[in-house]
Amino acid sequence: MTEQPIFIIAVLFFLVFLSEFLCKHTFLKHISSSLLVIILGAIVANIGLIPSASDSSPVYENIFGYVAPASIFFLLLGVQLKELKKAGLPMLLAFILGSLGTMIGVIVALNVIDYEQVFGINAAAIAGMMTGTYTGGSANFNAVALHYEVFREGAVYTGVVVADNIITAIWMIVTLSLPIVMQKLRPHSVTQSGENHDHELEREVEEVGPMSLSLMLLLGAGTLLISDWLASMFSDYGIGIPSILILTTIALILAQFKRIQIMPGAKLLGMFSVYLFLAVVGAFCEIGALVDVGAHAFDIFFFTIMIVLIHGSFLVLCGLIFKFDWSIIAIASQANIGGASTALALAKSVKRNDLILPAILAGSLGSGLGTYLGFLVAAFLGA
Repeated sequence: MTEQPIFIIAVLFFLVFLSEFLCKHTFLKHISSSLLVIILGAIVANIGLIPSASDSSPVYENIFGYVAPASIFFLLLGVQLKELKKAGLPMLLAFILGSLGTMIGVIVALNVIDYEQVFGINAAAIAGMMTGTYTGGSANFNAVALHYEVFREGAVYTGVVVADNIITAIWMIVTLSLPIVMQKLRPHSVTQSGENHDHELEREVEEVGPMSLSLMLLLGAGTLLISDWLASMFSDYGIGIPSILILTTIALILAQFKRIQIMPGAKLLGMFSVYLFLAVVGAFCEIGALVDVGAHAFDIFFFTIMIVLIHGSFLVLCGLIFKFDWSIIAIASQANIGGASTALALAKSVKRNDLILPAILAGSLGSGLGTYLGFLVAAFLGA
C-alpha cells in the first residue's frame, strides 16, 4: 500500500497539515513550517512509511516537475518589479559570490579525499556534477551526469545522489537559522523595499471560490505548458533557455496587471505547493541508502559536506566584508544549493516578501548557469 500514489499523496498532505498545526498550537511554534515539513518528510521516508529516494515514485517526479514550478508561478503573481530596486543587485552579487564559493569548494574537497580511489575515472565528471547542482539545483547535476554517463556507475552515482539529497535538506535548516544567528553576532542593516506588504502577503485566509480557483489553476497549468513548449521550440533552434526562466518571465508580465494581482488563491496555492515540494525534499534525505554504498560512503559524504561548508563559509565571509543583509546571504546560498523553489520557500519562511522575486531570479539564473559551470569545472579537471 505504501507504494500506491494515492497513499503517498495522502501522507504528503497530512505532513503539510501536521507541520502547520504543530507550528501554531504546540511548543514547536518557534520552528517554521518549512523546516518542520522537511523534518517530518525525512522521518516518514526513513521509517519506510513512504518511498525514499532510492525507491522513488511517480508522485515525487510530478511534484518536482510540475508542483515546484507552479509554486514559483503562483507566488510571483503578487510581486511587482519595483521590489527589485533595493534587493536585486545585492542578491545577484551574493549569488555570484556563492557560485564562486561552490567552485572553490568542489576543487578543494576533491583534493581532500583520495578521489582516484573513491570516484576513479569519473572524478572530474562528478566534480562538474556537484558544481552544477550547488550552483542552481539538481537539473544541472543531471545534465552533467547524463553527458558523462556517470549513472552507469551505480554505487558511486547512488552515493553521490543520496549525499546530495541529505546535505541539501540539512542546508535548508542551516540557512533558515543563518539570518537570526548572524544578525545577533554581526548586525547588518536590512536591505528592504520601502513599502511593507507583509500583512497582505502573509494572509492565510483568502476568499477563494470555485470560479477564481479554477481560473488560477488554469493560469498555472497553461503557463507551465507554454513554458515547456517555448523551451522545446528554442532548443530546436539551438537556443538553450530553461523553461523555468520562461515561466518566471510570463509570471512577471502577468503580475504587472492589477486584475491579476488581486485575484484570490495565488498565495494559498503557492505556499501549499512549496510545502509539498519541501516534504519531498525531506523524503529524499535517505540515510540508509548512503550506508549501502559501502566502503566509500564516508568519503562521498565528507566530500559533499566539504563543498557546502566551503561555499557557506566563503559566502558568510563575503557578507562580513561587504556588510550584506544576512537574509540575502542565506537566500542566495539556498538559491545555489537548492535552486529557485527552496530559495523562494526560505524567503517566505524568514518573512522577507521583498526578497521573493530576487530569490526566484537568482535560482533561475542558477538553473541556466549551473550546467555551464559544471562542464567548465569538469573540463578544467580533465574530464
